[in-house]
Amino acid sequence: MSDANLPFDIQYLERLADVAIGTGLNLQPGQQLVLTGSAETLPLLRRIAIAAYKAGASVVTPILSDEAITRARYMHGADNSFDAAPDWLFAGMGQAYEANAARLHVSSENPMALSDMDADKVGRASKANAIAYKPALEKISSFAINWSIISYPGRAWAQLVFPEMSADDAQAALAKAIFAASRVDCDDPVAAWDQHNIDLATRRDWLNDQRLDALHFKGSGTDLTVGLADGHLWSGGAAEAKNGITCNPNIPTEEVFTTPHAARVNGTARASKPLSHQGSLIENIEVHFENGRIVKASATRGEEVFQKLIETDEGASRLGEVALVPHASPISESGLLFYNTLYDENAACHIALGQCYKDCLVDADDISDKDLKARGGNSSLIHVDWMIGGAETEITGITQNGERVPVFRGGNWAN
Repeated sequence: MSDANLPFDIQYLERLADVAIGTGLNLQPGQQLVLTGSAETLPLLRRIAIAAYKAGASVVTPILSDEAITRARYMHGADNSFDAAPDWLFAGMGQAYEANAARLHVSSENPMALSDMDADKVGRASKANAIAYKPALEKISSFAINWSIISYPGRAWAQLVFPEMSADDAQAALAKAIFAASRVDCDDPVAAWDQHNIDLATRRDWLNDQRLDALHFKGSGTDLTVGLADGHLWSGGAAEAKNGITCNPNIPTEEVFTTPHAARVNGTARASKPLSHQGSLIENIEVHFENGRIVKASATRGEEVFQKLIETDEGASRLGEVALVPHASPISESGLLFYNTLYDENAACHIALGQCYKDCLVDADDISDKDLKARGGNSSLIHVDWMIGGAETEITGITQNGERVPVFRGGNWAN
């Protein structure tokens, strides 16, 4: 579809591109940019490239995917091909990040793209990609570079969110929701993001002042105690990467988050929203943790995919992130289920299986794997967020001396 035929106002793509480069990445003169997205996102990718070069980028390198080509692999690929991955591509991305290239991904994926494909093949391919991508992912998870994720209203995705509408109307409706959540539908998006970052920083600083030892989540099938890593730090909104550049890794974002202790998570967690993972939809996840590890897991849909996910490696069945999002967040109040983690995780409190964020630990620069583990940080090939919060969620902080501090009541901040 050409730009002229898009069923939404193109000016908002221009604003979103500017926000992605200026607020999301804070791209610096002379930086290279690794830009990824599906072929469908080209109208936005092209505008991002223009904004990047205007900001002084030296080279913008686009890497495109395509749903039909991805599906072709699962329909026609040889069985042994699903244990292969483009190591050379991920190695090149890792080298780019090592040289201080910025990273921007434009999400538009059809959440159901691979739902009718062999779950074993999907799981094997995902694991192979995770292994190959690990050196590059390390630069992201350690916040070594400035990076960000934004979204484009893909048509297949839009029709899943708005199934009762025509394709054009659904795409227009999803575009409107994306532009609102990304704060580009107001007169001054930059000022709106500046204020939002101040608000998130206030929550982050309060949590850091509490010096909590654990969080107790209760509500809608969840009764979970999440121990927090030794010397954990809360983060949220704009933050300074290790290359000295302050950026917003997620647009939109409504969360404050930190690193849990991988060996101190106990109880039951029930998903409050579906998880879209690698083209498969996983619904009604319920897991039970003992001493940090999932010992029992189920789902009413996509259970085989979820089981493969948590069997990726030893760290895949442990937590790498815990994040707090009020039920009153704008994305939650939209009433929409996006079937997209970038959005749905910003509508509800969530946890993430797998790799922790090392920058959410005090004095974690160049921390060894041994020291990371000793402090409770988790290591894994994966990092997958899923939602456990809702209107009834109650969260109580537990301090080092056992004092209980109200954090969330009725799904929202207690103070």
